[in-house]
Amino acid sequence: MKAKKILITGGAGFVGSHTADALLRQGHEVRLYDNLSPQVHSSGIPEYLPKDAEFIHGDVRDLAQLSEAVRGVDVIFHFAAAVGVGQSMYRIADYTAVNNQGTANILQAILDKHSYPEKIVLASSMSIYGEGQYSCSRCGDFEPGPRALEQLKEKQWETLCPECDEPLVPLPTSEDKPLQCTSIYALSKKDQEEMALLFGRTYGIPVVALRYFNIYGTRQSLSNPYTGVAAIFASRLMNGNSPLLFEDGFQMRDFVSVHDVVQANLLAMESSAADGKALNVGSGKPVTIRDVATELGRALGISIPLDITGKYRAGDIRHCFAEISAISTALGYMPRFQLKDGMEEVVEWLSSQKANDYVQEAVERLNVHGLVA
Repeated sequence: MKAKKILITGGAGFVGSHTADALLRQGHEVRLYDNLSPQVHSSGIPEYLPKDAEFIHGDVRDLAQLSEAVRGVDVIFHFAAAVGVGQSMYRIADYTAVNNQGTANILQAILDKHSYPEKIVLASSMSIYGEGQYSCSRCGDFEPGPRALEQLKEKQWETLCPECDEPLVPLPTSEDKPLQCTSIYALSKKDQEEMALLFGRTYGIPVVALRYFNIYGTRQSLSNPYTGVAAIFASRLMNGNSPLLFEDGFQMRDFVSVHDVVQANLLAMESSAADGKALNVGSGKPVTIRDVATELGRALGISIPLDITGKYRAGDIRHCFAEISAISTALGYMPRFQLKDGMEEVVEWLSSQKANDYVQEAVERLNVHGLVA
């Protein structure tokens, strides 16, 4: 493939930096754009940032600066975002400014500078689904809404059949499931996705929205208590504290290695088969939150009991894991990393890291706003 000039917003971050490394190995020219948010980058420019990439310290809320960053690029990976379900519920203006307006600024900058890229790849999120898809052995398949507050107060965690009131069985969630946002963060990602896809259709620019499920891997921020479940558990364990689990810890999610996410990013850039589409990126295998915490503790060699709080956070869902047949068919995507193997790599990296545990402070902030029950 001919070498391209590529812009990555959020390029100093977890997914952005891994994607940059892969692109540089392929011989592409990479420009990284990042505001180095202290919540994620407490020490400024991270050591892992590739030296052969151009770096711009900039914010997606700055239209003038973005207008210069988009000049002359062939591909844009838009990863910059404020991330975190809980925090988004009390920092509404911040999340909307960064995610919604930030995406609008990128699209506006492209138009203003007549710098039309060959492809835009957008980081979307599984959070836009809300609850996943389910089945009832008596009544058929369902796409239920949020669980009733009365049910949660009684600590009845499972999603119930709307017809017979029996617990539903979770199914893999496919891209055709109606979207049901349960947080400001999810709503902002939905807005980002629809805005970019609409822009692409209108101006004839190929756009791919990738709905990432729960990503884990090296370089994930260990001191950001609002995102990255595996990293949050690691910061607790490394500081001698119990991993904090809401509800009963048996919620099922899809944990996907950052290396598989990079694979999906590059495939979306290289192929036209996914243009104009939104596709899931996951492992395709469900795992409970409890199992993730236990596996991480085992890999770290740390035996600390889990703290099962029996509490519920606003915006939380019960089960959601990925159906990945669409991206596999369109792009040939095939997950290569199993959770156990991926955790071994994370643990090796953790041995050289310092983790600040701010989880309790984050929970207290949620409590102040009445977001934990």
